[in-house]
Amino acid sequence: MDELLARGLLAATGADTVTLPREVALVLRGGRVHRGLRHRPTEPAGRRRDPALADRTAAGQAFAFTRLVEELCEHWGVDPPGVLRSGGLAVRDLRRAAALLDVPEPDAALVAEVAYAAGLIASGGSVEGEWLPTPAYDAWLRRPLEDRWAALAAAWLVTERAPGLAGDRDERDRLLNALHPGLRRPAAAEVRAAVLRVLAAAEPGFAPDRDAVVARLDWERPRRRGPYRDRFADFTLHEAERLGVTGLGALAGHGRALVADGPERAAAALAPLLPEPVDHVLLQGDLTAVAPGPLTAELGRWLALAAEVESKGGATVYRFTEASIRRALDAGHTADELVAMLERHSATPVPQPLRYLVADVARRHGRIRVGTASAYVRCDDPAVLDEVMADRRAAPLRLRRLAPTVIISRTARAALVDSLRAMGYAPVAESAEGAVLVARADARRADPGAEPRGAPPEVAPEPHVADAVVRAMRAGDRARAAAARHGEAPEGEPPRSPVATTLAVLQEAIRRGSRVWIGYLDSQGRATSRIVEPARLEGGQLTAYDRTRAAVHRFAVHRITGVSTMAGENDE
Repeated sequence: MDELLARGLLAATGADTVTLPREVALVLRGGRVHRGLRHRPTEPAGRRRDPALADRTAAGQAFAFTRLVEELCEHWGVDPPGVLRSGGLAVRDLRRAAALLDVPEPDAALVAEVAYAAGLIASGGSVEGEWLPTPAYDAWLRRPLEDRWAALAAAWLVTERAPGLAGDRDERDRLLNALHPGLRRPAAAEVRAAVLRVLAAAEPGFAPDRDAVVARLDWERPRRRGPYRDRFADFTLHEAERLGVTGLGALAGHGRALVADGPERAAAALAPLLPEPVDHVLLQGDLTAVAPGPLTAELGRWLALAAEVESKGGATVYRFTEASIRRALDAGHTADELVAMLERHSATPVPQPLRYLVADVARRHGRIRVGTASAYVRCDDPAVLDEVMADRRAAPLRLRRLAPTVIISRTARAALVDSLRAMGYAPVAESAEGAVLVARADARRADPGAEPRGAPPEVAPEPHVADAVVRAMRAGDRARAAAARHGEAPEGEPPRSPVATTLAVLQEAIRRGSRVWIGYLDSQGRATSRIVEPARLEGGQLTAYDRTRAAVHRFAVHRITGVSTMAGENDE
């Protein structure tokens, strides 16, 4: 074994394991890279679809997915979910999004991930962070539907994130949530593009089976079978169907244009297949409105605010309720504006029950008002409060008179007391029950368990260790060339030389970065032969890359019996 290692016929991969170098394997196989070589890929198995039907099916999926992204962003713009401390979206928030969109949780995760990849949502808002739509979403919303889909599909095609991994666990058994930073996998985009190229290589309307796609990937890149390759291929086939890139398993015409020519050509190919948006609904006497097709962006957003979605399908049914009308009034619309909007966009007369509902809710809306106040000031003498309100120094306190004897302020209670005292008054603080609060300065103590905390210092490897690692990496690239250039390892007994000569040769090898042949006594006193690349000589220890063991070792200088230079060795 030692002789095979010394001659480079085996390479050490660990303390107890070795591997056969590729060059040796090639010689043993007679110069062939693979035992069996297929010059052409096998014919893929699959089903044939009507190309027109596949395109229409994909167009319907593209329309539905774009609307899902819009619906999710609109909802999160009003009620944004929080960002986990580890990043990502909480499981309960993903479930709420799935219920809102009426899709399974994996598809809801895909919608959120694609919107994130397209830059339509991002973390922001409060200190803790919230998932909110970005200004790019407003610009995206004003574009035609086919351009909106093309932007989503293009972002999905190049993103390095793997939405299908949402719900898995990492190597530390931590949950990978949707939008989690750990979902980034550089191989995801590469596999996604490879799978779509396989689909594009098939004739229009042909839907290859999953196993046929994986087999084609194996033929194209037989040595790129990573642990996630097959999973990423499965994710791509599923996600392409949900986004509308494929229809019934076959690559659609606009999907083929996306892969070959980019999003502009894909949008142009998709546009004729999309239904024309309508700007009217059919109001019915049971407080519902039927949308006979996809609504325009303006009408769709208004109905989402003023009504609840009751059912989806070929025609969407909206229902007007007290809560939905109140939501529209809270957004700043008046009763007259609501009725005028209904009259303008209804193909039928506005039913009387709907008019009554709007008028009744508007009559009761806003009768009770709720504001924000951090503190209040009360005094039995209204003249004193008149003096406070007239004082110019009270302007920063943002005071408001609610009653002759009550003033409220948005300033905190402690700050309000201090400000009034600075103005020459003598206020006292009171509790929620009206009792006077007596305060004293509490003694402050340090937390005995508190330790000074700071950023952990950056620990850089020692220069000689980094140098040895670099030498080890370079050795793998030049090992076989060096063996052919410098000949085989020396034969015979390990070298012997005086200590002074040994140290001088080692120091020169360190300076030049060359290899040397040393004799070394192991712990049992047996003489062994090593070919090493010295990196550092200090404290009676030689740090070097041991080429025969393929690892960095430290050698005790007093155990080195001698050293000899390698013939023709020079610094590279």
